[in-house]
Amino acid sequence: MPVTKEVVSSASEKIYAMGSAFYFAEEARTRAHELGLNGLQFYFLGRGGVLGDVEASVVQSAFGWFAPAVISSQWEQSRAILEPRAAGRAFFECCAEFGRAKLIGLDELGSLCAALEVVNEAADPAGLALYAGISAEPLVEDLAGRAMQLIAVLREYRGSAHLVAVLAQLLEPRIGHYMRRPEMFAGFGYGEDQVPEVTDEHRRQLAAADELTDRIVAQAYGALSDAQAQAMMAGLEAMERALAS
Repeated sequence: MPVTKEVVSSASEKIYAMGSAFYFAEEARTRAHELGLNGLQFYFLGRGGVLGDVEASVVQSAFGWFAPAVISSQWEQSRAILEPRAAGRAFFECCAEFGRAKLIGLDELGSLCAALEVVNEAADPAGLALYAGISAEPLVEDLAGRAMQLIAVLREYRGSAHLVAVLAQLLEPRIGHYMRRPEMFAGFGYGEDQVPEVTDEHRRQLAAADELTDRIVAQAYGALSDAQAQAMMAGLEAMERALAS
């Protein structure tokens, strides 16, 4: 039986919320300081480091939602301090360390990792730059660290797919970002003069992009058996409780 749209949507929501939990956590802040970076620099260089030592415009094309000036400034300052691939590996290890700090002892970790790995292996990275980069990184062996890394990987899967879907609907990412997260618009580097006037057509485009995103990622989630899908949801719910405690 195919995995339902509701399962894909619910899993994606949980993965989106939890996959960024380590970005500015204590583990990441401490490691950033050790590397000579501040937290924001480590975020950009660490998350984008899987792309390699590339120009800021390449990182912008993969991140999509930030104002280009923010990407350019943060990336160039950061890569002058540390080689991007080294930062990417350190950032991914912080993800594992965060998992070890929060998830040790969860009974569901083994079956959760097994299910998430099925999805990850079934996902097509074509056109999904950030996902292609992070999914090529080796996962740690311990279940707590591995579960958190898989969550981070699959967050980039849906995020990259959503950027493709937004562009496919001819919706400018800046406008899509404002519609989805207006409270974060300034934080992503945009000025008051860049606030868009949202139209009904923009709303239609974003709704169509959301539907297309679900269709793209549903192909990978469709590789799960019913039992694996149930184990995935149980594991995600257990992770939610652990991270909230």
